[in-house]
Amino acid sequence: MAASSAQRRRLGTVVDVLADRFRVEMVETADGYTLVGFDGQHYVARIGSLVLIPLTNAYVVAEVTGLQERPDSGEGSSASRSLEDVTHASSRQLDLSPLGTLPFDAKESFAFGVSEFPPLYADVLHVENKDLDRILNVADQEVPVPGSSPQATKLKTLTVGTSAVFSDYEVKVRINEFFGAHSAILGNTGSGKSCTISSFLQEALGKQSLAPAGGSTFILFDTNGEYRQAVSELPLPIHRHYARINHSHAAPLEPSDPYDDRETLEDFQLPHWLLSPEEWELLLQASDRVQRPVLRNALGLTSLFSATTPPGSLTELQDHILASCLLQVLFDSENETAARSQILGLLNVYQFNGVTADSTGKNVSPNTYIPTQIGLNYGSFGQQQRANLETILKRFKKNDAEIPAYQNAPFPFSQLVSALELAILFEESHGNRRVRDNCSTLLTRVKSLQTRDEFDFLRATPAPGGPGSLTPSLFIDRLLGIASEGGTKKKRSQVYILDLSTVDDEAVEVVSSVVTRLLYDRLRRATSRNTYPVNLILEEAHRYVPRQSNGASTLDAPKIFERVAKEGRKYGLFLMLSSQRPSELSGTVLSQCSNYVIHRIQNPEDLQHIRRMTPFISDSVLNRLASLPKQFALVFGTSVSIPTTFKVRTANPLPNSDDSDVSAFWYREAKEIDVLPA
Repeated sequence: MAASSAQRRRLGTVVDVLADRFRVEMVETADGYTLVGFDGQHYVARIGSLVLIPLTNAYVVAEVTGLQERPDSGEGSSASRSLEDVTHASSRQLDLSPLGTLPFDAKESFAFGVSEFPPLYADVLHVENKDLDRILNVADQEVPVPGSSPQATKLKTLTVGTSAVFSDYEVKVRINEFFGAHSAILGNTGSGKSCTISSFLQEALGKQSLAPAGGSTFILFDTNGEYRQAVSELPLPIHRHYARINHSHAAPLEPSDPYDDRETLEDFQLPHWLLSPEEWELLLQASDRVQRPVLRNALGLTSLFSATTPPGSLTELQDHILASCLLQVLFDSENETAARSQILGLLNVYQFNGVTADSTGKNVSPNTYIPTQIGLNYGSFGQQQRANLETILKRFKKNDAEIPAYQNAPFPFSQLVSALELAILFEESHGNRRVRDNCSTLLTRVKSLQTRDEFDFLRATPAPGGPGSLTPSLFIDRLLGIASEGGTKKKRSQVYILDLSTVDDEAVEVVSSVVTRLLYDRLRRATSRNTYPVNLILEEAHRYVPRQSNGASTLDAPKIFERVAKEGRKYGLFLMLSSQRPSELSGTVLSQCSNYVIHRIQNPEDLQHIRRMTPFISDSVLNRLASLPKQFALVFGTSVSIPTTFKVRTANPLPNSDDSDVSAFWYREAKEIDVLPA
């Protein structure tokens, strides 16, 4: 750096050097902690601002962490007073924390950590915008797209707002490092999280001057119904898909603009046959010891209700299980009176599908014929009666009969009750006499799920075409914006909003975990690995990615999110969590986030949790979080070189998350008040 330039930018002299902090005595010309240069006025001594200290081949980059008056404004040490600098000294001092080094060579980038410390009386310089671009490694925001004709550009960095410290300086994040990794948007309610996410999406997808971002895929779990409005003005070729879980009390789904062909609408359905056995266990809260095995057998039996199952498979298995159960009763009952009573009770509930021959050789129904063969004589069966009954029942036994594996084949939801009854009977045929009592709560939950209005989205009817015929791959293709045209798959939309605002936490937990698992499986099995990046935005993530599983659930609900957090990067699936309670989020998921955008957080438990999760961030940086104004945030992680406080770029349009204007709604005549709609 030229001597004249360094002199112009000089703001003080290092007078104290420790391993973790420096102290600087400012020059007298730095009037009121500002420095006037040829290129304008620089605010050089704000908390959080940066300074440069030249060494042999590089600068030490340090952050201003404190301002103070010199304790003794009179004569200093003889050593310090003997320097020429003494004539320019003032009583103002800065406390600095070293961050890293910035080489003189403009081609080299900023590096964290300091191995060479400045000597006493070294000059301290204020930073300029070109230095900030190098320090933050965000130079060359737009770069050419190789092979495009005419020449188009793409974003290398994303402008997210303006610096809270450096006037009019645009804060940027590196796109690959931010959207190509997991991130967390944290802050108190009302601090601006949803506006931040909306702003990021609009900035990334809304510039018509750039090459179109047609290969982007954003899927939002919108638990508060906020984001449809925020993305409504994204320009072509960006298309949106808006899906909402409806129920009988919800208003009809209508387009926000009848003339806007950039948005596709859908009443969301998640066909129940796409759930895995573990997800059924979560949904039905099946207990470990008895209910889980019975439920898994019942799910296997549902494949026999599928239209693709060979005719007769189900009826043969039903007859086998019923015959096995009756034989078990015949041989294991305490006495023959009890055996007869149980056999007649079972035949009154369950029907054989096949026929048997009576004593004359005529085919008759076993349900009609068997009762005639088990009459008691002095409380006992005759030997011939017992032999006849065994012969009849063994005709229906199949040596190779077994419960099929669950195949996720479409089946009517109502048949799950029948399959569960059959699975219970199967267990009873193996001597488990208490299984029916142990599974009574499971049966009750299935029947309840069959009638609950808020779970109507889960009860799809198997039918050709539409949701009733969806396979896991076709279902996820709709979320990814992929459509088949003439046998060829094409990308048709970039933003998928799943509005979960109409359902409670139980349904949100099920939908979010099932959809995420299907997404992960789809990307993991793709032939071209990691070439279809998908960003999954989890609004109010503490509701379904909790630190501890719900006590009412027997399956760890955040299990799939923890797997995606640990392994999703390999397959191009990236999480963006938004939450007002970081201490309630899964520690595994949060610890895998590479970037953090943190708004105001005042809860001491949440602040301590962030400190534990991000040990590389200094206390001086985290201490700012409790006093950040609305719309301001602190960003740190791999997408920025140093922690940076900024004012988030205002989203336009805003998400549907405005604060209530209480005074405007209060001070009105009662006759002017609109009654809440039902």
